[in-house]
Amino acid sequence: MSYGFDYDLVIIGAGVGGHGAALHAVSCGLKTAIIEAADMGGTCVNRGCIPSKALLAASGRVRELRNAHHLKSLGIQVDHVTFDRQAIADHAGNLVSKIQGDLTNSLKRLKVDIIRGWGKIAGTQKVTITGDGGEKTITAKDIILSPGSVPFVPPGIEVDGKTVFTSDQGVKLESLPEWVAIIGSGYIGLEFSDVYSALGCEITMIEALDQLMPGFDRDIAKLAERVLITPRDIETKVGIYAKKIIPGSPVVIELADFKTKEDIDVIEVDACLVATGRIPATKNLGLETLGIELDRRNYIPVDDRMAVISAGEVVPHVWAIGDANGKMMLAHAASAQGIIAVENIVGRSRVVDYRSIPAAAFTHPEVSYVGLTEVAAKELAQAEGFEIATSKSYFKGNSKALAENESDGMAKVVYRKDTGEVLGVHIFGMHAADLIHEASAAIANRQSVQDLAHLVHAHPTLSEVLDEAYKRAIV
Repeated sequence: MSYGFDYDLVIIGAGVGGHGAALHAVSCGLKTAIIEAADMGGTCVNRGCIPSKALLAASGRVRELRNAHHLKSLGIQVDHVTFDRQAIADHAGNLVSKIQGDLTNSLKRLKVDIIRGWGKIAGTQKVTITGDGGEKTITAKDIILSPGSVPFVPPGIEVDGKTVFTSDQGVKLESLPEWVAIIGSGYIGLEFSDVYSALGCEITMIEALDQLMPGFDRDIAKLAERVLITPRDIETKVGIYAKKIIPGSPVVIELADFKTKEDIDVIEVDACLVATGRIPATKNLGLETLGIELDRRNYIPVDDRMAVISAGEVVPHVWAIGDANGKMMLAHAASAQGIIAVENIVGRSRVVDYRSIPAAAFTHPEVSYVGLTEVAAKELAQAEGFEIATSKSYFKGNSKALAENESDGMAKVVYRKDTGEVLGVHIFGMHAADLIHEASAAIANRQSVQDLAHLVHAHPTLSEVLDEAYKRAIV
């Protein structure tokens, strides 16, 4: 332990990022404490990744068993499928409790001190914790800030947690409204539309930008829209934003043109999910005691090592990871950043390779990607003076997908023409979230399509979709 300090490392926030940092810190021999004011596991475990995937798993089974045409094509007949909403909600809640307990126990087992209360910086290498027992101050050689994020609610939208709510309340599945509006068509909006439509709700999806799924590669988004939205009971409004939302029965939503701001329509629905992204939870962290200023979007500025930056200079012994620094708002990115921060704390210089970090939407079928979209790759190519190319392959030509009768899907590879280096991979289709990791490893190792095209994939497997895309790139 560092001489003169209570701890080598104190971590404020016990989400996935803080947990990953704590485990790695112990493996590096650091005496570590983690401070949490709310639920152990943070957003991912309690209000995000974990409960939403439990809902998607259960509702996906309902969708599959109710798809008589699909089952009949496999020679299967199932009569009258029913479900229990509360039992599905309980499945999600039980999973949260289990993983929250596992996370807490793993910290205790490694002798990480878990301190309950609100932690904030109190000066150089000092942290105060305010809890039920009052306030106390501890010292640490290094401090990692991992406070996470909260849902963003745009101006004009009133949330009551019952009829108008965010994903924080949505994962509890307290009701199944007959008609629900979903504001936003990103990951959260897509996944909840999958759950609600499978369980019989009518949906109106409202997207302010001029296209659905704005963060995804356009080829993938177009195909996903044809499969995930068009055939389902989902109405879409694009280029339109919710100017005002009033909770109640019914919920009243005033719609306006996003560009002109002119009023367009007023709709009344049974409930409204606000899925407009997340913002950093960076208030009341004591940053001002060290002169740390947030950037214009209220993120904590950091360098590539996760060290906090203020006025262009590194703030000694203070690090920030996860959603709070805004680099990549994904749970696994936060965990990776936590490990990188600890590596730098112990003197091993490392940085995060963001291009190789994958992301996924766990719809049915799934959407996943890693690296650059075609548009972003073209911008990079223009700036650096090279050309890009793309290759595509389709699940319709994959034997395993055909055997499952799940042949909707596509894999797209974006690469450099000159060197063949893979810049991005995008997949829509069955088990896309699992398939993407081969591509993630390829990008991390800066591999070329020429090398990847000679890898051998097991047959028949879905992984051959990527194999085919690589091979098409070198024809």
